[in-house]
Amino acid sequence: MSSNLETLARQVAESGRIEGLPDKHFINGRFIARGNESLECYDPGTGKPFACFAAGGKAEIDEAVEAAKVAFAKVWSKVVPAERGRILQKTAALIREKADYLTVVESLDSGKTLSEAKGDIANAARTFEYYAGAADKLQGDSFPISGDLLAYTVPEPMGVTAHIIPWNYPLAMLARGVAPALAAGCTIVAKPAEQTPMTALLMAGILQEAGLPDGVFNVVTGTGEEAGGPLAAHKDVAHITFTGSVETGGKVMQAAARNITQVTLELGGKSPAVVLADCDMENAINNVAGSIYKNAGQICSAGSRLVIERSIHNEFVDKLSRRAAQLRLGHGLRDPDVGPVNSQEQLGKVKGYLEDAKARGVETRAGGSVTADPETGLGWFVEPTIFDNLDSRDRLVQEEVFGPVLVVQVIDSLDEAIEVANDTEYGLVAGVFTKDSAKARRLAGALDAGQIFVNQWFSVGIEVPFGGNKKSGIGREKGMEGLRAYCKVKAVGERF
Repeated sequence: MSSNLETLARQVAESGRIEGLPDKHFINGRFIARGNESLECYDPGTGKPFACFAAGGKAEIDEAVEAAKVAFAKVWSKVVPAERGRILQKTAALIREKADYLTVVESLDSGKTLSEAKGDIANAARTFEYYAGAADKLQGDSFPISGDLLAYTVPEPMGVTAHIIPWNYPLAMLARGVAPALAAGCTIVAKPAEQTPMTALLMAGILQEAGLPDGVFNVVTGTGEEAGGPLAAHKDVAHITFTGSVETGGKVMQAAARNITQVTLELGGKSPAVVLADCDMENAINNVAGSIYKNAGQICSAGSRLVIERSIHNEFVDKLSRRAAQLRLGHGLRDPDVGPVNSQEQLGKVKGYLEDAKARGVETRAGGSVTADPETGLGWFVEPTIFDNLDSRDRLVQEEVFGPVLVVQVIDSLDEAIEVANDTEYGLVAGVFTKDSAKARRLAGALDAGQIFVNQWFSVGIEVPFGGNKKSGIGREKGMEGLRAYCKVKAVGERF
C-alpha cells in the first residue's frame, strides 16, 4: 500500500472522522438539500457515527428524474459516442488519481478492509475505462431480405435509468451499472444504500470534473422506503438496475411492472463450491476461504456452500477450519484479514442464524459466534464460521446468511454433486475444483448458475457477463451484455 494511503487511514482511524464528505443530494449539477431531515453514517468497525447526509424522498426523486429527463432529451442523447467515451475515460483517470481518499472513505463507510476497498476502487476505475472503450463500438446488424429492401437495426439509449445501489459494494456496484448506462447514452438517477452513501456522492463530483453535463448523473440519498420506492415506481424511468435481496427485488419488480419499466436484477445467492477428491487441495482451500470470508461474507456470489467428496471431507475441512481460526479480525482501516459486517441490523440477522444453529446442535467446526474488534472491543463482527455435515433441507443450506458462514455438504458421486449443488432457489455462481477437465466441463454444463468458476473464484473481470438464474436475478451486467441492457433496438426496413 502507498505511504499516503497508510497515513490517511491512520489519521482517520485515530480521529474517527474524514474531511471533505458531501452531505447533500446531487441534482442537476449541484449539491442541494431541500429540508433539514438527515441520516447518520456509521463506522461498522466501531459502531459509532462519523458523518451525516440528507434524507430525501419523493420530492427529491421527482426533481432528479426531471433533471435527468431534460438532460437526456436536450444534451446527452445528442453527444456523439466517442465524446461520451472520452468523458468516461477521464472519469477512470480521476478515480485512480483520487484512489487513496476513495479507498479510506469506502473502508470507513462499509467496514471493508483497506485491501478490499482498494481493490474495489481499482475495479470501479477499470469499469469506467472498459465502457469508455465500448461507447463507440455499439452497432446494429443488417439483414439480407431481398435485392431492393435494406433492413437493419439501430441500438438507441433507453432514456432515464434508475440505479439502486447495495451496501456491500457501494462504488464498484455503482460503476457496474452507471458506466455502461452513460456509455449507451442514458441519464442516471442513483439511490445509494442508506448505510453507504458516501462514494456515490463523491462520484457525482468526479463525473462533473470529468466533463459530464449537468443533469446526466444525479444522486438522491435516503432510505429504501422513502427514496428507493418512489424511484422504482417513477413513470419517467425507462430502466431500473437493482442489486439486493430477493424480497426487495420482488418489490422493485412489482413497482416497475405498473409502468412496464424494464429491470436488471442481481439478487441473492447460495453458491456451491464443488470440491472433488482429485482437486489441488491447497488451491481449493485458498479459494474456498477467500470466497466466503472476503468482505466478511457479504457478497451475493460468495461461495457459501462447500459440496465435497466424502473421501477428502475430513482432511479438507480440518485444514480449512484451522485457516478460518487463524484469520485476523479488526477495523477495516487496520487492514486485517476480515472486517466487520456492515450494520447492527446485519449483525443481528447473522447472529440469529448462529444461535439457531447452536440450539439445533449443528456441528460447528470453526467460529459460530458474534464478537468485537479484539483491539478495541467495539464494532459489529462475526467469527469466520464453518458448519459441517448439513442436509440439503437445512435452512443454513437454503437461506442466504450474508455473513462469514460456510456450510458443508458431503457427497459420494458426481451425479450427487450436481443434484446437491442445484438444490436451492438460487443460481448466481458456482465453483468446481478438480484436475479432471472432463469432470470440470460436465459440471460446468450441469450446474444451474449464471457464472461458473473452475479451480478459482472471483477471478473474471468486467469483460465477462455476470448475472443469475432462478431467484438470483434477471438480466446480465458487465461485458457487452451489460452495455446492451441500456439500449432499445430499433429495426428499420428501407425500399426506394
